[in-house]
Amino acid sequence: MKEQRKTPKLRFPGFTDDWEQRKLGDTNTFFTDGNYGEAYPKASDMTDSSTGIPFLTGGNLKNGRLDLSGANYITYEKHMKLTSGHLSEDDIVIAVRGSLGALGYVNKGNSGWNINSQLAILRTDKTVLIGKYLIQFLLSTTGQKELLSKQTGSALKQLPISSLKDIAIPITSIEEQERIGMYLQNLDNLITLHQRKCDAIKELKKGMLQKMFPKNGEKIPEVRFPGFTDDWEQRKLEDIYGSIGNAYVGTATPYYVEQGHFYLESNNIKDGQINHNSEIFINDEFYEKQKDKWLHTGDMVMVQSGHVGHAAVIPEELDNTAAHALIMFRNPKEEIEPYFLNFEYQTDKAKKKIENITTGNTIKHILASEMQNFIVDVPKYEEQKVIAGYFRNIDTLITLHQRKVEKLKEMKKGLLQQMFV
Repeated sequence: MKEQRKTPKLRFPGFTDDWEQRKLGDTNTFFTDGNYGEAYPKASDMTDSSTGIPFLTGGNLKNGRLDLSGANYITYEKHMKLTSGHLSEDDIVIAVRGSLGALGYVNKGNSGWNINSQLAILRTDKTVLIGKYLIQFLLSTTGQKELLSKQTGSALKQLPISSLKDIAIPITSIEEQERIGMYLQNLDNLITLHQRKCDAIKELKKGMLQKMFPKNGEKIPEVRFPGFTDDWEQRKLEDIYGSIGNAYVGTATPYYVEQGHFYLESNNIKDGQINHNSEIFINDEFYEKQKDKWLHTGDMVMVQSGHVGHAAVIPEELDNTAAHALIMFRNPKEEIEPYFLNFEYQTDKAKKKIENITTGNTIKHILASEMQNFIVDVPKYEEQKVIAGYFRNIDTLITLHQRKVEKLKEMKKGLLQQMFV
Protein backbone atom coordinates (compact mmCIF):
# COMPACT_ATOMS: atom_id res chain seq x y z
CA MET A 1 0.00 0.00 0.00
CA LYS A 2 1.35 3.40 -1.03
CA GLU A 3 2.32 5.55 1.96
CA GLN A 4 0.26 8.75 2.26
CA ARG A 5 2.18 11.90 1.38
CA LYS A 6 2.99 13.94 4.51
CA THR A 7 4.09 17.19 2.86
CA PRO A 8 2.37 19.31 0.17
CA LYS A 9 3.69 19.59 -3.40
CA LEU A 10 4.10 23.36 -3.12
CA ARG A 11 5.65 24.89 -0.05
CA PHE A 12 7.18 28.18 1.14
CA PRO A 13 10.99 28.10 1.60
CA GLY A 14 12.21 27.22 5.08
CA PHE A 15 9.48 24.72 5.95
CA THR A 16 10.50 21.05 5.84
CA ASP A 17 8.68 19.27 8.70
CA ASP A 18 6.09 16.59 7.95
CA TRP A 19 2.43 17.50 8.31
CA GLU A 20 -0.02 15.47 10.39
CA GLN A 21 -3.71 14.69 10.13
CA ARG A 22 -6.03 15.48 13.03
CA LYS A 23 -9.76 15.50 13.49
CA LEU A 24 -11.12 19.02 13.86
CA GLY A 25 -12.59 18.00 17.20
CA ASP A 26 -9.06 17.23 18.47
CA THR A 27 -7.75 20.76 17.81
CA ASN A 28 -9.50 22.45 20.72
CA THR A 29 -11.79 24.26 18.25
CA PHE A 30 -14.95 25.81 19.72
CA PHE A 31 -18.25 25.04 17.94
CA THR A 32 -21.61 26.79 18.28
CA ASP A 33 -24.66 27.37 16.08
CA GLY A 34 -27.48 29.87 15.71
CA ASN A 35 -30.15 27.67 17.23
CA TYR A 36 -31.33 30.04 19.97
CA GLY A 37 -34.51 28.15 20.89
CA GLU A 38 -37.26 30.35 22.30
CA ALA A 39 -34.97 33.38 22.13
CA TYR A 40 -34.81 33.15 18.31
CA PRO A 41 -35.61 36.56 16.73
CA LYS A 42 -39.24 37.27 15.85
CA ALA A 43 -40.51 39.65 13.18
CA SER A 44 -40.62 42.42 15.76
CA ASP A 45 -36.88 41.95 16.39
CA MET A 46 -35.97 42.68 12.77
CA THR A 47 -34.89 46.11 11.57
CA ASP A 48 -32.84 47.69 8.77
CA SER A 49 -29.15 48.22 8.05
CA SER A 50 -29.09 51.76 9.44
CA THR A 51 -29.79 50.69 13.03
CA GLY A 52 -29.47 46.90 13.10
CA ILE A 53 -26.82 44.20 13.33
CA PRO A 54 -26.33 41.82 10.36
CA PHE A 55 -28.13 38.52 11.01
CA LEU A 56 -26.47 36.20 8.52
CA THR A 57 -28.06 33.34 6.57
CA GLY A 58 -26.54 30.77 4.21
CA GLY A 59 -27.16 33.19 1.35
CA ASN A 60 -24.62 35.59 2.85
CA LEU A 61 -21.75 33.10 2.56
CA LYS A 62 -20.09 33.59 -0.84
CA ASN A 63 -16.89 31.73 -1.76
CA GLY A 64 -15.37 32.13 1.68
CA ARG A 65 -16.55 35.72 2.15
CA LEU A 66 -19.38 37.28 4.16
CA ASP A 67 -21.59 39.19 1.74
CA LEU A 68 -24.34 41.48 3.00
CA SER A 69 -26.35 41.38 -0.26
CA GLY A 70 -29.95 40.76 0.79
CA ALA A 71 -28.94 40.42 4.46
CA ASN A 72 -31.37 40.54 7.37
CA TYR A 73 -30.77 42.76 10.41
CA ILE A 74 -31.79 42.40 14.05
CA THR A 75 -32.08 45.11 16.66
CA TYR A 76 -29.07 45.82 18.83
CA GLU A 77 -31.10 44.84 21.91
CA LYS A 78 -31.89 41.42 20.47
CA HIS A 79 -28.32 40.98 19.30
CA MET A 80 -27.02 41.53 22.83
CA LYS A 81 -29.24 38.73 24.10
CA LEU A 82 -27.88 36.25 21.53
CA THR A 83 -24.24 36.38 22.61
CA SER A 84 -23.38 32.84 21.51
CA GLY A 85 -23.80 33.90 17.88
CA HIS A 86 -21.52 36.94 18.05
CA LEU A 87 -18.75 36.69 15.46
CA SER A 88 -15.10 37.32 16.32
CA GLU A 89 -12.17 38.01 14.00
CA ASP A 90 -10.71 34.82 12.45
CA ASP A 91 -13.92 32.83 13.06
CA ILE A 92 -15.27 30.63 10.28
CA VAL A 93 -18.99 30.62 9.54
CA ILE A 94 -20.38 27.48 7.92
CA ALA A 95 -23.84 26.58 6.63
CA VAL A 96 -25.01 23.46 8.46
CA ARG A 97 -28.52 23.57 6.99
CA GLY A 98 -29.80 24.83 3.65
CA SER A 99 -26.70 25.87 1.62
CA LEU A 100 -24.65 23.00 3.05
CA GLY A 101 -20.92 23.57 3.20
CA ALA A 102 -21.04 27.28 2.24
CA LEU A 103 -18.32 29.14 4.11
CA GLY A 104 -17.43 32.65 5.23
CA TYR A 105 -14.35 34.05 6.93
CA VAL A 106 -14.72 36.71 9.63
CA ASN A 107 -12.30 39.59 9.23
CA LYS A 108 -11.99 42.64 11.47
CA GLY A 109 -14.81 44.45 9.68
CA ASN A 110 -17.26 41.54 10.18
CA SER A 111 -16.59 41.13 13.89
CA GLY A 112 -19.69 41.54 16.03
CA TRP A 113 -22.23 40.29 13.48
CA ASN A 114 -24.65 37.47 14.28
CA ILE A 115 -25.86 34.21 12.69
CA ASN A 116 -29.21 32.52 12.15
CA SER A 117 -30.18 28.90 12.70
CA GLN A 118 -28.77 27.73 9.33
CA LEU A 119 -25.23 28.54 10.40
CA ALA A 120 -22.53 27.49 12.84
CA ILE A 121 -19.31 29.11 14.05
CA LEU A 122 -15.88 27.43 14.16
CA ARG A 123 -13.51 29.30 16.52
CA THR A 124 -10.06 27.76 16.54
CA ASP A 125 -7.43 27.63 19.26
CA LYS A 126 -4.75 29.89 17.74
CA THR A 127 -1.96 27.87 19.30
CA VAL A 128 -3.02 24.85 17.23
CA LEU A 129 -4.98 26.02 14.20
CA ILE A 130 -5.52 29.41 12.53
CA GLY A 131 -8.91 30.26 11.05
CA LYS A 132 -7.57 31.92 7.90
CA TYR A 133 -5.63 28.71 7.16
CA LEU A 134 -8.51 26.38 8.04
CA ILE A 135 -11.00 28.09 5.74
CA GLN A 136 -8.64 27.82 2.78
CA PHE A 137 -8.36 24.08 3.37
CA LEU A 138 -12.14 23.79 3.67
CA LEU A 139 -12.52 25.67 0.36
CA SER A 140 -10.20 23.23 -1.42
CA THR A 141 -11.54 20.22 -3.31
CA THR A 142 -10.32 17.91 -0.53
CA GLY A 143 -11.89 20.11 2.16
CA GLN A 144 -15.22 20.29 0.36
CA LYS A 145 -15.29 16.50 -0.04
CA GLU A 146 -14.58 16.14 3.68
CA LEU A 147 -17.37 18.56 4.56
CA LEU A 148 -20.01 17.04 2.32
CA SER A 149 -19.09 13.51 3.40
CA LYS A 150 -20.25 14.42 6.91
CA GLN A 151 -23.79 15.44 5.94
CA THR A 152 -26.68 13.47 7.41
CA GLY A 153 -30.36 13.10 6.62
CA SER A 154 -32.13 12.13 3.42
CA ALA A 155 -34.94 14.60 2.71
CA LEU A 156 -33.48 17.40 4.84
CA LYS A 157 -29.67 17.38 4.67
CA GLN A 158 -27.63 18.91 7.48
CA LEU A 159 -24.12 19.04 8.93
CA PRO A 160 -24.37 18.36 12.67
CA ILE A 161 -21.61 19.81 14.84
CA SER A 162 -20.82 16.29 16.01
CA SER A 163 -20.02 15.40 12.39
CA LEU A 164 -17.96 18.55 11.81
CA LYS A 165 -15.69 17.44 14.64
CA ASP A 166 -14.78 14.32 12.61
CA ILE A 167 -13.41 16.29 9.64
CA ALA A 168 -9.76 15.38 8.97
CA ILE A 169 -7.56 18.49 8.91
CA PRO A 170 -3.92 18.68 7.73
CA ILE A 171 -1.90 20.31 10.51
CA THR A 172 1.46 22.04 10.16
CA SER A 173 3.28 24.61 12.28
CA ILE A 174 1.49 27.86 13.17
CA GLU A 175 4.13 29.78 11.22
CA GLU A 176 3.46 27.82 8.03
CA GLN A 177 -0.30 28.05 8.54
CA GLU A 178 0.07 31.83 8.82
CA ARG A 179 2.06 32.05 5.57
CA ILE A 180 -0.41 29.87 3.65
CA GLY A 181 -3.48 31.57 5.07
CA MET A 182 -2.15 35.09 4.43
CA TYR A 183 -0.98 34.30 0.89
CA LEU A 184 -4.33 32.82 -0.16
CA GLN A 185 -6.24 35.54 1.66
CA ASN A 186 -4.32 38.19 -0.29
CA LEU A 187 -5.22 36.34 -3.48
CA ASP A 188 -8.89 36.35 -2.41
CA ASN A 189 -8.66 40.11 -1.82
CA LEU A 190 -7.25 40.59 -5.32
CA ILE A 191 -10.10 38.56 -6.81
CA THR A 192 -12.61 40.62 -4.83
CA LEU A 193 -10.97 43.87 -5.98
CA HIS A 194 -11.25 42.98 -9.66
CA GLN A 195 -14.80 41.68 -9.18
CA ARG A 196 -15.82 44.96 -7.53
CA LYS A 197 -14.23 46.95 -10.36
CA CYS A 198 -16.11 44.79 -12.85
CA ASP A 199 -19.40 45.26 -10.96
CA ALA A 200 -18.83 49.03 -10.74
CA ILE A 201 -18.27 49.28 -14.51
CA LYS A 202 -21.41 47.22 -15.11
CA GLU A 203 -23.36 49.66 -12.94
CA LEU A 204 -21.88 52.59 -14.88
CA LYS A 205 -22.96 50.99 -18.14
CA LYS A 206 -26.45 50.30 -16.80
CA GLY A 207 -26.87 53.92 -15.72
CA MET A 208 -25.49 55.42 -18.94
CA LEU A 209 -27.72 53.18 -21.09
CA GLN A 210 -30.73 54.87 -19.51
CA LYS A 211 -29.28 58.37 -19.98
CA MET A 212 -27.84 58.12 -23.51
CA PHE A 213 -31.04 56.90 -25.19
CA PRO A 214 -34.31 58.92 -25.19
CA LYS A 215 -36.90 58.14 -22.55
CA ASN A 216 -40.52 57.52 -23.50
CA GLY A 217 -42.00 60.57 -25.20
CA GLU A 218 -38.62 62.27 -25.62
CA LYS A 219 -36.81 63.01 -28.89
CA ILE A 220 -33.32 63.45 -27.44
CA PRO A 221 -31.43 61.67 -24.63
CA GLU A 222 -30.56 63.17 -21.25
CA VAL A 223 -26.79 62.85 -21.87
CA ARG A 224 -25.26 63.57 -25.25
CA PHE A 225 -21.81 63.93 -26.79
CA PRO A 226 -20.83 67.49 -27.81
CA GLY A 227 -21.67 68.54 -31.36
CA PHE A 228 -24.95 66.62 -31.70
CA THR A 229 -28.19 68.60 -31.43
CA ASP A 230 -30.66 67.08 -33.93
CA ASP A 231 -33.76 65.25 -32.76
CA TRP A 232 -33.71 61.47 -32.96
CA GLU A 233 -36.15 59.68 -35.26
CA GLN A 234 -38.43 56.75 -34.51
CA ARG A 235 -38.08 54.05 -37.15
CA LYS A 236 -39.50 50.59 -37.71
CA LEU A 237 -36.83 47.92 -38.06
CA GLU A 238 -38.36 46.79 -41.38
CA ASP A 239 -37.50 50.26 -42.74
CA ILE A 240 -33.87 49.79 -41.69
CA TYR A 241 -33.27 46.14 -42.66
CA GLY A 242 -34.15 44.51 -45.97
CA SER A 243 -34.35 41.06 -44.38
CA ILE A 244 -35.71 40.23 -40.91
CA GLY A 245 -36.42 36.53 -40.53
CA ASN A 246 -35.65 33.27 -38.80
CA ALA A 247 -32.49 31.25 -39.01
CA TYR A 248 -33.01 27.51 -39.48
CA VAL A 249 -35.82 26.26 -37.24
CA GLY A 250 -36.07 22.51 -36.80
CA THR A 251 -34.17 19.50 -35.55
CA ALA A 252 -30.46 19.89 -36.22
CA THR A 253 -29.03 17.21 -33.92
CA PRO A 254 -28.57 14.58 -36.69
CA TYR A 255 -26.05 16.92 -38.31
CA TYR A 256 -23.95 17.59 -35.22
CA VAL A 257 -20.29 16.58 -35.46
CA GLU A 258 -17.29 16.93 -33.16
CA GLN A 259 -15.36 19.00 -35.68
CA GLY A 260 -17.07 21.04 -38.35
CA HIS A 261 -18.71 24.42 -38.84
CA PHE A 262 -19.57 26.44 -35.71
CA TYR A 263 -23.37 26.61 -35.34
CA LEU A 264 -24.56 29.79 -33.64
CA GLU A 265 -27.40 29.14 -31.17
CA SER A 266 -29.30 31.04 -28.50
CA ASN A 267 -26.95 29.72 -25.78
CA ASN A 268 -24.17 31.72 -27.45
CA ILE A 269 -26.05 35.05 -27.24
CA LYS A 270 -26.11 36.81 -23.89
CA ASP A 271 -25.97 40.44 -22.70
CA GLY A 272 -25.22 41.84 -26.13
CA GLN A 273 -22.30 39.55 -26.85
CA ILE A 274 -21.45 36.23 -28.49
CA ASN A 275 -19.85 33.70 -26.18
CA HIS A 276 -18.33 30.29 -26.78
CA ASN A 277 -19.18 28.77 -23.39
CA SER A 278 -20.83 25.93 -25.28
CA GLU A 279 -20.18 25.13 -28.91
CA ILE A 280 -22.10 23.05 -31.46
CA PHE A 281 -20.61 22.07 -34.82
CA ILE A 282 -22.43 20.86 -37.94
CA ASN A 283 -21.28 18.84 -40.95
CA ASP A 284 -20.48 20.25 -44.40
CA GLU A 285 -23.69 19.08 -46.08
CA PHE A 286 -26.03 20.70 -43.57
CA TYR A 287 -23.92 23.86 -43.50
CA GLU A 288 -24.06 24.27 -47.29
CA LYS A 289 -27.84 23.74 -47.33
CA GLN A 290 -28.18 26.91 -45.23
CA LYS A 291 -26.06 29.07 -47.51
CA ASP A 292 -28.92 31.50 -48.18
CA LYS A 293 -29.15 32.12 -44.42
CA TRP A 294 -25.48 32.48 -43.62
CA LEU A 295 -24.75 35.44 -41.39
CA HIS A 296 -22.19 38.03 -42.41
CA THR A 297 -20.07 40.60 -40.62
CA GLY A 298 -22.27 43.37 -39.18
CA ASP A 299 -25.52 41.37 -39.30
CA MET A 300 -27.52 41.18 -36.08
CA VAL A 301 -29.14 38.23 -34.34
CA MET A 302 -31.66 38.07 -31.51
CA VAL A 303 -32.75 35.22 -29.26
CA GLN A 304 -36.33 34.29 -30.11
CA SER A 305 -37.03 31.62 -27.50
CA GLY A 306 -36.06 31.47 -23.82
CA HIS A 307 -34.06 34.56 -22.86
CA VAL A 308 -35.75 36.53 -25.65
CA GLY A 309 -34.47 39.92 -26.70
CA HIS A 310 -30.78 39.27 -26.08
CA ALA A 311 -28.98 40.33 -29.24
CA ALA A 312 -25.49 40.45 -30.73
CA VAL A 313 -23.60 41.69 -33.78
CA ILE A 314 -21.78 39.19 -36.01
CA PRO A 315 -18.03 39.94 -35.82
CA GLU A 316 -15.61 39.50 -38.72
CA GLU A 317 -14.35 36.12 -37.45
CA LEU A 318 -17.89 34.69 -37.70
CA ASP A 319 -18.54 35.83 -41.28
CA ASN A 320 -20.47 33.12 -43.20
CA THR A 321 -21.80 31.51 -40.00
CA ALA A 322 -24.93 29.34 -39.95
CA ALA A 323 -27.39 29.80 -37.09
CA HIS A 324 -30.22 27.97 -35.38
CA ALA A 325 -33.49 29.37 -33.98
CA LEU A 326 -32.44 33.02 -33.97
CA ILE A 327 -34.01 36.11 -35.53
CA MET A 328 -31.65 37.54 -38.15
CA PHE A 329 -31.40 41.20 -39.17
CA ARG A 330 -29.62 41.41 -42.54
CA ASN A 331 -29.19 43.54 -45.66
CA PRO A 332 -29.51 47.07 -44.22
CA LYS A 333 -31.35 49.49 -46.50
CA GLU A 334 -29.38 52.46 -45.18
CA GLU A 335 -26.25 53.31 -43.25
CA ILE A 336 -26.80 51.92 -39.74
CA GLU A 337 -24.38 51.15 -36.92
CA PRO A 338 -25.43 47.65 -35.72
CA TYR A 339 -23.60 48.01 -32.40
CA PHE A 340 -25.69 51.11 -31.68
CA LEU A 341 -28.90 49.08 -32.08
CA ASN A 342 -27.37 46.29 -30.02
CA PHE A 343 -26.90 48.67 -27.08
CA GLU A 344 -30.36 50.18 -27.55
CA TYR A 345 -31.84 46.69 -27.07
CA GLN A 346 -30.10 46.62 -23.67
CA THR A 347 -31.94 49.69 -22.34
CA ASP A 348 -34.82 49.27 -19.89
CA LYS A 349 -37.13 50.97 -22.40
CA ALA A 350 -36.38 48.50 -25.20
CA LYS A 351 -36.48 45.49 -22.85
CA LYS A 352 -39.96 46.51 -21.70
CA LYS A 353 -41.17 46.91 -25.29
CA ILE A 354 -39.78 43.49 -26.21
CA GLU A 355 -41.41 41.96 -23.13
CA ASN A 356 -44.77 43.37 -24.24
CA ILE A 357 -44.65 41.49 -27.56
CA THR A 358 -43.44 38.12 -26.24
CA THR A 359 -45.75 35.13 -25.90
CA GLY A 360 -45.67 32.01 -23.74
CA ASN A 361 -45.74 31.44 -20.00
CA THR A 362 -43.05 28.91 -19.10
CA ILE A 363 -40.86 29.55 -22.15
CA LYS A 364 -41.01 33.01 -23.73
CA HIS A 365 -41.12 33.42 -27.52
CA ILE A 366 -40.89 36.35 -29.91
CA LEU A 367 -41.77 36.37 -33.63
CA ALA A 368 -39.65 37.80 -36.42
CA SER A 369 -42.82 39.49 -37.75
CA GLU A 370 -43.19 41.36 -34.44
CA MET A 371 -39.59 42.60 -34.68
CA GLN A 372 -40.24 43.88 -38.20
CA ASN A 373 -42.67 46.39 -36.69
CA PHE A 374 -40.48 47.10 -33.64
CA ILE A 375 -39.77 50.84 -33.32
CA VAL A 376 -36.29 52.07 -32.38
CA ASP A 377 -34.95 55.55 -31.63
CA VAL A 378 -32.30 56.48 -34.18
CA PRO A 379 -30.01 59.55 -34.38
CA LYS A 380 -27.80 60.51 -37.32
CA TYR A 381 -25.22 57.86 -38.32
CA GLU A 382 -22.25 59.80 -36.91
CA GLU A 383 -23.87 59.97 -33.47
CA GLN A 384 -24.72 56.27 -33.65
CA LYS A 385 -21.02 55.49 -34.18
CA VAL A 386 -19.88 57.63 -31.23
CA ILE A 387 -22.44 56.10 -28.85
CA ALA A 388 -21.60 52.56 -30.01
CA GLY A 389 -17.87 53.24 -29.56
CA TYR A 390 -18.41 54.52 -26.02
CA PHE A 391 -20.32 51.44 -24.89
CA ARG A 392 -18.01 49.04 -26.72
CA ASN A 393 -15.11 50.50 -24.73
CA ILE A 394 -17.07 49.90 -21.52
CA ASP A 395 -17.74 46.30 -22.57
CA THR A 396 -14.02 45.83 -23.24
CA LEU A 397 -13.20 46.99 -19.69
CA ILE A 398 -15.83 44.63 -18.25
CA THR A 399 -14.40 41.73 -20.25
CA LEU A 400 -10.83 42.51 -19.11
CA HIS A 401 -11.82 42.45 -15.44
CA GLN A 402 -13.93 39.31 -15.89
CA ARG A 403 -11.00 37.51 -17.50
CA LYS A 404 -8.70 38.67 -14.73
CA VAL A 405 -11.11 37.31 -12.11
CA GLU A 406 -11.40 33.99 -13.97
CA LYS A 407 -7.60 33.66 -14.28
CA LEU A 408 -7.07 34.46 -10.59
CA LYS A 409 -9.75 31.93 -9.60
CA GLU A 410 -8.09 29.26 -11.75
CA MET A 411 -4.73 30.16 -10.22
CA LYS A 412 -6.15 29.82 -6.72
CA LYS A 413 -7.84 26.53 -7.56
CA GLY A 414 -4.49 25.13 -8.65
CA LEU A 415 -2.74 26.43 -5.54
CA LEU A 416 -5.34 24.88 -3.25
CA GLN A 417 -4.58 21.47 -4.79
CA GLN A 418 -0.84 21.85 -4.24
CA MET A 419 -0.54 23.70 -0.91
CA PHE A 420 -2.37 21.15 1.25
CA VAL A 421 -1.67 17.49 1.94
